[in-house]
Amino acid sequence: MLTVALPKGELLKHSIRLLKTIGLDFSGFLDSGNRQLQITDTSGTAKGLLVRAQDVPVYVEYGQAQLGVVGFDVLQEKKPQVAHLVDLGFGYCRMSVAVKQSSPYKSPLDLPAHGRVASKYVNCAHEYFHNLDLPIEIVPLYGSVELGPITGMSEAIVDLVSTGRTLKENGLVEIATLYESTAYLIAHPLSYRLNKDNLGDLIGKIREAIVAQGLANKK
Repeated sequence: MLTVALPKGELLKHSIRLLKTIGLDFSGFLDSGNRQLQITDTSGTAKGLLVRAQDVPVYVEYGQAQLGVVGFDVLQEKKPQVAHLVDLGFGYCRMSVAVKQSSPYKSPLDLPAHGRVASKYVNCAHEYFHNLDLPIEIVPLYGSVELGPITGMSEAIVDLVSTGRTLKENGLVEIATLYESTAYLIAHPLSYRLNKDNLGDLIGKIREAIVAQGLANKK
């Protein structure tokens, strides 16, 4: 039976809506009274796993799920051994460098050598500043990274930004974008190559649904 790993949080509702258009209904996960982490879709042809977004590629990479939906930001940070299949187009955000509005730094290259940058995306931040040939200490934070510059612990942060409202309310401003992120459909590489559980047909239907939604949005 096909198993799909679905992310908790902002991407869940969009993911369920998309899968429902191709005949896989995991809307039980949206029921506030439901505490199940694994359910079978209403047609009885597939299972859904409800996991943290960061864990989606882990379940797919290790073969516990053949398909998964996850943000590009997670793929960039984790670099899992999975097949990147389809940009699903929803869940837009961007990975940005931000500093205090009162800061003299107008670009990442203005940051002092060996200065501090707070981030929960340690690998992405390290790679970015390494490519700039700027020695920076990455301070790992997994809560409100905005407090880094506010408290003076760091000169800047690297974090996901959607509307920018949180940055603005905390007196921070973006000075660079590392990359933009949307949700991606990923697959277990071997299952994909072997077309296990007719993955090819299902992926084709998802591609068609994305194209149809794009055309509908343009009307």
